[in-house]
Amino acid sequence: MVDKLAKIWMDGRLVNWDEANVHILTHSLHYGLGVFEGIRCYDTTDGGAAIFRLDAHVDRLFDSAHIL
Repeated sequence: MVDKLAKIWMDGRLVNWDEANVHILTHSLHYGLGVFEGIRCYDTTDGGAAIFRLDAHVDRLFDSAHIL
């Protein structure tokens, strides 16, 4: 179950889950024309962040976008 107090990244900003809506006429919703790549980011012991295999993720994202 999603934590309803959490935020989600949408259209370039963090919004509450309750505010995250997709318009019914969204082209990607009807025709599946969009790409998505999930990228994991982990906290490090020094307080920073580590992104797992960023180059591979970005390459796949760009390859998929090029196909569209």
